[in-house]
Amino acid sequence: MPTLPQEPPRPSEREPHQLRRTAESFGVDAERYDRARPRYPDAMVERIVAASPGSDVVDVGCGTGIATRQFQAAGCTVLGVEPDARMADFARRGGIEVEVSTFEAWDPADRTFDTVVAGQAWHWVDPVAGATKALQVLRPGGRLAVFWHVFQLPPEVADAFAAVYQRVVPDSPFAFQAMPKQALDGYQVLFTKAADGIRAAGEFSDPEQWRFDWEQSHTRETWLDQLPTSGALTQLPPDKLATVLEEVGAAIDAMGGGFTMPYSTVAVTAARTRAA
Repeated sequence: MPTLPQEPPRPSEREPHQLRRTAESFGVDAERYDRARPRYPDAMVERIVAASPGSDVVDVGCGTGIATRQFQAAGCTVLGVEPDARMADFARRGGIEVEVSTFEAWDPADRTFDTVVAGQAWHWVDPVAGATKALQVLRPGGRLAVFWHVFQLPPEVADAFAAVYQRVVPDSPFAFQAMPKQALDGYQVLFTKAADGIRAAGEFSDPEQWRFDWEQSHTRETWLDQLPTSGALTQLPPDKLATVLEEVGAAIDAMGGGFTMPYSTVAVTAARTRAA
């Protein structure tokens, strides 16, 4: 889940892709990440595959291979590119081919692909440099598809998290404002940046947004298992992390021990146009 400000960053603040320590911190507990993070809607994977000219895929920021495995199950051959060596090692143990690099610095060695995807990862990539690299490796007609989960936490859980996080980590670069009534509104800045980067790279069709709605039930245990995999928490000292989990857990207990959360998975996608 992206851990991004709900408002555009002020000029003095760094963009997410500049926060390299955070971007490369998820391997601190790769097993938990793979276990707890939600999967992607099969309908989205199938639509991306159907809209691509072939089955050769690069998964940018592949992490432990969650999206990679889903595209493999859909019949694709997938190469992962992942900056965190610990995450890459986990994926390799599952039989996934992974090269360790940021996408911007990655050397494709003259290889080309039909599809470039990024699940929950494109905010860690410079949006213009990333789209430009995608152009270099996509075959004509190939598709770039970057996607995120948007979720609407119950207000009690969102408020408890914001309050304890701001108290225990007041100097964090992550800003947690009140969640908007419609979570998609808060993520639109992120989608716009991705689309603007694609347009700036040129030679792509006009970016589209594909939206897939679903829901998932969480118990206290499953949500607190997933929460430490957030970029806002991967670098917290154990005592501060324990405080966050305790107070968020208390909020869930007060709701009866669980909740059902609506998700929208949104893909920002465009096809490489053929040269004239």
